[in-house]
Amino acid sequence: MRGAGDFAGIGVPFAAGVAAGSLLFASGICCPVLFPSLLVLSLVVLSAYSYRRFDSGTPVLEVRTSFAILFLLAGLFCSLNSVLTDGIPLPEGPIARLAGRCQERLKAAIDSIPYPSGTTAPMVKALLTGDRSGLDPSVIQIFRDSGASHILALSGLHLGVIYLILTRLCRPLGNSPATRRIRYSLIVGACGFYALMTGAGPSIVRAFLFILFFETARLLERDRDPRRILPAALTVQLALKPETITTLGFQLSYLATAGIVLVYPRLERLYPKAEGLAGKVDPMRRIWEGAVLSLSCQVFTAPLVWLRFHTFPKYFLLTNLLALPLTSAVMVLSVSTIALSFFGACPPLLVSLDDGAVQLLVRCLGIISSM
Repeated sequence: MRGAGDFAGIGVPFAAGVAAGSLLFASGICCPVLFPSLLVLSLVVLSAYSYRRFDSGTPVLEVRTSFAILFLLAGLFCSLNSVLTDGIPLPEGPIARLAGRCQERLKAAIDSIPYPSGTTAPMVKALLTGDRSGLDPSVIQIFRDSGASHILALSGLHLGVIYLILTRLCRPLGNSPATRRIRYSLIVGACGFYALMTGAGPSIVRAFLFILFFETARLLERDRDPRRILPAALTVQLALKPETITTLGFQLSYLATAGIVLVYPRLERLYPKAEGLAGKVDPMRRIWEGAVLSLSCQVFTAPLVWLRFHTFPKYFLLTNLLALPLTSAVMVLSVSTIALSFFGACPPLLVSLDDGAVQLLVRCLGIISSM
């Protein structure tokens, strides 16, 4: 199992097994008593067979097929386990309670900031905590009509900005073995706590698993190919919570990520990057990168959106070209404002900049929604 295809050969059959299990058990076709016994017996027999064949000179295709069937059955088993344990309350741990208290304090800190506009604090809370209760319905409608609803739903974009901030803050620590472990612990721990604090939705969990696997591979000096990380994250997330495969957020999150991993690199290379400083400041290439990133996501997500809602955002390219960089700027400014306000050292200029960025984001989307 050394190539990206081998990881996909595990993750895809496992996801297929979870999906098939969800359909079978929901329809009542499978007996909840007999089927588990047969499934466990099949898993044991196939595991022993795969183990004996893995290093015995068996053709690669046969080994891969046996592993694919093994993980397909494992996905079915995880679905069954999820169905049988549905409704059993799990005890809330101290970390979850701490995360809940931190979320409430973060909301209170945002409300205490003297933003000039009354709509800014609710927007900042929506972007950083996922709480949209304070948003005006007209603002929510603007995001929907412009095709930017995904910005209000916490996803990999939001955790990605937090991750970027953390990596920049940890950069001065250096690159010695000890500091690399410290940086790994700080980044992974903070991202995991943020995911828990914001409700650990499917999209956020997927983004956290990506960060976890990426940072672990960096720490161990292993390959960080996203084509490997995607099926690995898919397998782990479904093993932990198989029922999430039926949620729209989970499906759209992995489809969008698949587009970024599989399509974006090919389209991005069509515009060659110049050497030196010219390549870093080339505005046209920045626009190209944003455009093909948006297009790569839409290639995979648009069919599902059309199937579920019978609609398609006509101006998705314009929306994402404007909204994504503005959202990133709003989040960076908001985190800086909140952090400095906590220490009582936030300059009024920063508050005004944050407020202006939020209003500009809403205004741009309002123009697109009216087109």
